Amino acid sequence: MDYHINIFFSEEDNGYIADIPDLPGCSGYGDTPETALQELVKVKEAWLETARNENIPVPPPRYRPAIYQVPS
Repeated sequence: MDYHINIFFSEEDNGYIADIPDLPGCSGYGDTPETALQELVKVKEAWLETARNENIPVPPPRYRPAIYQVPS
């Protein structure tokens, strides 16, 4: 499944955060956007594996940034 990924600079953490809004708690940190994304890929795999092992439903990709949302 392809999930939307946010990458942003956190002044509080003094580094980059990458997260997947559809997977609660799924985020990675790094000194650069690239390292944050690399960490997120590892965390995503662990998140999905844990969900499968614990029979936790994996949410489908639903998050869309506001710029991609279509008014109803």
